[in-house]
Amino acid sequence: MDEGQFEQAQRLQEDQVEQAIASRVQYQGESAEYCDGCGVPIPQARRLAVPGCQFCVDCQSLLERVR
Repeated sequence: MDEGQFEQAQRLQEDQVEQAIASRVQYQGESAEYCDGCGVPIPQARRLAVPGCQFCVDCQSLLERVR
């Protein structure tokens, strides 16, 4: 990997971290009991750890990979 590719990868990673932080800040309030993506129950531990979450871990991971 040359220096240009390294810098591009580093910028991409920084952008992803910033987006993750922004989305966490954006979702405040009451968490959903059921995932908006697949309908499975969201565990209480996740709802407490991520206030305002609307998706299960699997669906959230898919969404973050798409963005």
